[in-house]
Amino acid sequence: MNADTEPSTPAPDVDARQIEQAAGILRAGGVVAFPTETVYGLGADARNEAAVRRVFAIKGRPAQHPLIVHLATADWLDDWARVVPEDARRLARAFWPGPLTLVLPRAAHVLDAVTGGQDSVALRVPDHPLALALIRAAGALVAPSANRFGRVSPTTAAHVRAELGEAVDLILDGGPCRVGVESTVLSLIDDTPTLLRPGAVTPAQIAAVLGRPVALRGGGVRAPGTLPAHYAPTTPLELLPPSAVPARAAALLEQGLRVAVLGWGETGRHLPAGVHCLALPDQARDYARRLYAALRELDAAGGDVILVEAPPATAEWLAVRDRLTRAAAAFNRAGPDRP
Repeated sequence: MNADTEPSTPAPDVDARQIEQAAGILRAGGVVAFPTETVYGLGADARNEAAVRRVFAIKGRPAQHPLIVHLATADWLDDWARVVPEDARRLARAFWPGPLTLVLPRAAHVLDAVTGGQDSVALRVPDHPLALALIRAAGALVAPSANRFGRVSPTTAAHVRAELGEAVDLILDGGPCRVGVESTVLSLIDDTPTLLRPGAVTPAQIAAVLGRPVALRGGGVRAPGTLPAHYAPTTPLELLPPSAVPARAAALLEQGLRVAVLGWGETGRHLPAGVHCLALPDQARDYARRLYAALRELDAAGGDVILVEAPPATAEWLAVRDRLTRAAAAFNRAGPDRP
C-alpha cells in the first residue's frame, strides 16, 4: 500500500526524448529540476561530487546539511545502504514509491558531500512518473527542493523558474505537486524507529506497519529540513491562534503596515477591512497541497506582514504545523524590532 496521499495521478505524458536529454545533462554533471509528488527537486548525479557540490552552490545550502538520494526502486537500497534492516524493507513495501525517506547506515561509496559527513544516508523512491523515468535513465539522484536554502519550496515548474532561473540547466514540468510538503524522514539507524521530519506518511501509519511505536524527535542524526528556521517567505510571517489574528491585524494596520492573512476554513469573517486574506481548505491533506503556493502568492503581493492562522494541533496536521512553525521562526528570532 502507499501512504494515504492518494494514488499516483497521471502526469503529462513522459516524453522519452526529453527524459534522455535530461539524463544526458545529469550524466555530464549538470543539474536538472524535476517534479516529485512532494515538491520539485534540484537533481544531480548522486555519485558525482562536483555535481552535488553545484547543487549546494545553487541553493546556498550549508555543506553539513545532508541530501536525500532518490532511487528508482527499493531494489536499489542495497547499493546505497551497508545495512538494510527488515524494518526498512517492510516500510519500503508499504510506502514506496511515496513520500517516506529512510535514514540508514551508508554504503562505503556514498559521498561525504551527500551525507553531510555523517555515517548515514537518506533514501527514498519518489512517486511521480517523470521522476522515476529520469532516475531509471540517469541513476540515483540527490534532489533537495529546487529553491534557495531556507525559503519556500516549489510545487510548480514556474516556482523553480522564478527563483532559480538560468542557474538550472533544465526544468522538467510535471504539473503541480499533489502532496505539497516534503517527505517524512525516519531514522532506522538503531533499534528505535525515530521521526526526524514529519510529512504525509504519519507516525501512526509507520507504527501500524512496524507493529511498534515511533519515537518523535530523536537526536544524533542531522536530516534535511529540520533547522529551526526554514521554509520561510521573504515577508515576515507570524503564526498565531486563529482567535488572535483579527486583533493583531488591526494593530498592524494602525501602524500603517500592509497585512496579509493565511487562514483555513471559513477565515476572514472577523478580519478588519484592508487585510488581504487567502483561505485554504480545512482538510489537512488539501491544505498541505496548496500551502507553499499560497505562501509564494502572499509573498509576491508586496505586504509587510503575513499572519497565519495556526491549524489544529492534531496528528493529521503535524507536517503542516512543522513547516509553518519553522517558517515563523526565521522572524521570531528577529526580536522586538519586528513589526
